[in-house]
Amino acid sequence: MSLAAFEGRISVAARRQLTRIWLYRDFVFGSVKREFQTEYRKSLLGAAWIVISPLALILIYTVVFSQVMRSRLPRNDSQFAYSIYLCSGILAWMLFAEAVERGQRIFIDNGELIKKLNFPKACLFIVLLLNSLIRFAIAFVLFLIFLLLVGQLPGIQFLAFVPLLLVQLVFTLGLCLILGTLNVFFRDVGQFTVILLQFWFWFTPIVYPRSILPDAVRSLLALNPMADIIGGYQRIMVDRQWPDWWAMLFPVVVGVCLCGIGLYIFGKCSGDLADEV
Repeated sequence: MSLAAFEGRISVAARRQLTRIWLYRDFVFGSVKREFQTEYRKSLLGAAWIVISPLALILIYTVVFSQVMRSRLPRNDSQFAYSIYLCSGILAWMLFAEAVERGQRIFIDNGELIKKLNFPKACLFIVLLLNSLIRFAIAFVLFLIFLLLVGQLPGIQFLAFVPLLLVQLVFTLGLCLILGTLNVFFRDVGQFTVILLQFWFWFTPIVYPRSILPDAVRSLLALNPMADIIGGYQRIMVDRQWPDWWAMLFPVVVGVCLCGIGLYIFGKCSGDLADEV
């Protein structure tokens, strides 16, 4: 099959999936609502945990790194610079890691639903991303409130946050499509994903600045799409600068390719998912 023919099939498959998901949009939004209700139904504090958890994270990082450790970033002597740098990276990574970790077992966790109901299975990935986005949005709003209180809100560069988030979601969706489908047939994929995310976290400049790395190691970061994505968030939040748009080209290309490959694998295997889960 030629590359043009492959691209054509992927484009047709993508349009077909998007059309079917749109027709089942009520199912998607209902599933998002139901998941939140189920998660906090038996909790004494209920949905308050959605706020408490990220608030605790922000407070811990702020106190530990800006007050106790007195950490500083190169060329930035602000008292809260490292805390903002760390929170920017951690929040973006949590959105990515949570979605990927849940995405690789999305069909296994919803096995009974897949067997009982006839619906586009790709809807499950949209439900997953929407749920992850809601949690991220709540945590990010709290982070913005913190920035406002310490007088460190970014300027007009904050507008770049939206395209960065879209790039991250496309990249995440591609990974979830591939890993979630393969994990149904090869359960080792799930174990591998957990280990991969642990190494991937430390291979991404989140708790350390890129500038402290040796040149040889720094050049390897060019192979890590999440390093450029998270670096873009940190440039906006810490340095109040626009992201390096040329650096974003690599994550965009990788994300689109992963989505294409994921759709192809998913299309080939979707008919056998119900029997395998």
